[in-house]
Amino acid sequence: MSVVSAAMRRRIGPREFDFARQVAVMAIVNRTPDSFYDRGRTDSLGAAVAAAHRAIEEGADWIDIGGAKFAPGPPVPVAEELDRVVPVVAALAGSGAVISVDTYHPEVAREVIAAGAHVVNDTTGLHDPAMADVVAETGAAVIVTHSLAAPRTPYPSPRYDDVVAEVVAFLRERVALAEARGVASDRIIVDPGHDLNKHTLDSLELTRRLDEVVALGHPTLVALSNKDFVGESLGRPREQRVEGSIAAAVYSVMRGARIVRVHNVRETVDAMRMLEAIEGWREPAFLEHNR
Repeated sequence: MSVVSAAMRRRIGPREFDFARQVAVMAIVNRTPDSFYDRGRTDSLGAAVAAAHRAIEEGADWIDIGGAKFAPGPPVPVAEELDRVVPVVAALAGSGAVISVDTYHPEVAREVIAAGAHVVNDTTGLHDPAMADVVAETGAAVIVTHSLAAPRTPYPSPRYDDVVAEVVAFLRERVALAEARGVASDRIIVDPGHDLNKHTLDSLELTRRLDEVVALGHPTLVALSNKDFVGESLGRPREQRVEGSIAAAVYSVMRGARIVRVHNVRETVDAMRMLEAIEGWREPAFLEHNR
């Protein structure tokens, strides 16, 4: 088991996490017609809110709301992105879950935080430094993710001399940028960006050496769920990657990850809670066998 600092307590929105002995499960809810996994099943407001509440009932600690996917494509106007995500944020007020919004627009970040979001999930790694200003001014938390492409643009045939060292250097530099602009260190989460401008072998190497990312000293999030590196490793199509995704998530937690971003909430929650029980981080739900 990778060593995570005992000082890794974090208050994020309405929840307090002890990341020395706890894993947070983040459920993905996308209000996009072209989302990677659900292909628009939660594009409508009602479907998105229902999916979020279902995820909370299944044990999710955290809801991550997206209004524009990472993959290359035409830009989604700020006004349209706001129309997609703000009503979902507002509908989840008082749910008890951490609420994050996946966006790279500082204007969107400011509005969703005002509507009740607690975290900005910037998969472009603060491509626009003004995002750090918004986070600092509002007191929100931020997820800093490694990726190389400009937003919504292709990055063909990425090549790294040492993918893990380069990801760590990128994250260290972007974290320093955030702190220089006033973001408190304990409001920063890092994500190595599995599959984002990376090949399958890159993502596997990042997973094997995830402890080098964890060593940066910030809670580490992994977004592995149903991704292509899982599918290519197993030879499985998108709808048959649940088991591989859970295996990758468990391995990542054993290397120090403490937040897992997932589509399949119930299955992942059970896997994480079982891991916590095995490690002695939590008590079993009940004790009857051979008592």
